Amino acid sequence: MTTRTLYLFGSAAPPVFDLATVIEEAQQRGFDVCLGLTPTAARWLADDLDNLADLTGHPVRSRYKAPGEADVWPTADVIVFAPATFTSINAWALGLTHDFVIGVVAEGIGKRIPMAVMPCVNAAYARHRQFERSVAELREMGVRVLYGEGGFVPNQPGQGKPKEYPWRLALDEAERLTTPPA
Repeated sequence: MTTRTLYLFGSAAPPVFDLATVIEEAQQRGFDVCLGLTPTAARWLADDLDNLADLTGHPVRSRYKAPGEADVWPTADVIVFAPATFTSINAWALGLTHDFVIGVVAEGIGKRIPMAVMPCVNAAYARHRQFERSVAELREMGVRVLYGEGGFVPNQPGQGKPKEYPWRLALDEAERLTTPPA
C-alpha cells in the first residue's frame, strides 16, 4: 500500500488533547501524519509538542514559514481539520488566513486538496447565524463538513463530552477521500 499523507489540523477545543491517540490510529490506517495547530492549540499542547513531532516524524507547525524557507512537510493527499472551533470554521469560510492552519486549508480549496472538517462547538455557538453560513459556504466549496447527523452534534454549553468526540468519523472520511473509486 502506498503511504498517503494526512495533514491533521486542530484548534483549541478539548478533544485536541487526544491527538496522540488519533495520530497512532491514522498511522495504523496507512497515513503519514503531519500535525498543524492553531496558535492557541499549540499553547495548550506546548509540553507535548516534541513528543507529537517524534510520533509523526515531522515538526508540528503552528506558524507560517519565512519566505524562502524550505517546506518541511511532504505534499498533502488529504487534510482533516478536527477539532475545528467556531472561530476556525468562520475564519476559514471567510478566508481570514491569519493562522497557519487556516491559510493552508483556505489555499487547499484552490489546490483541490480533498478536505474534511469536523467542528467542535457548543449549541450556543451553533445557533449563531454566521456559523451556519460558514458551514454552508465550506460545503459549497467542496469541503466535507462532518456536522449534524452522521458527524459532530453540539452539546449544550458546559456539557461537552470530549472523550466522545467522533474521531473515527474524521479518519474514516480521510480514508474515503484518498481511496480511488472502484
